[in-house]
Amino acid sequence: MIHDRKAILGLYRNLIRESKKWNSYNYRMYALRRIRHEFQENKTIQDKGKITEYYHKGVEALNMIKRQVIIGSLYSTRPLVIETVANKANLN
Repeated sequence: MIHDRKAILGLYRNLIRESKKWNSYNYRMYALRRIRHEFQENKTIQDKGKITEYYHKGVEALNMIKRQVIIGSLYSTRPLVIETVANKANLN
């Protein structure tokens, strides 16, 4: 199945949106960097088979992120120092 640009961009937005829900700063930032890097690196691919393969990997990653966000919310931790500094800077 060939996925169009709209579906791929929707997947990208959903991956970013779900990754921002992670409570853990380290996991959240890693996931955001990784998602942006992967999409940037693969934006010039023309092979329909590769596009479909990467799309399905993205859907699997989205489902994994959703599960991990739920599990992570069950075990809350204190915010890191970098998070409190960043939040204060955003408030000002």
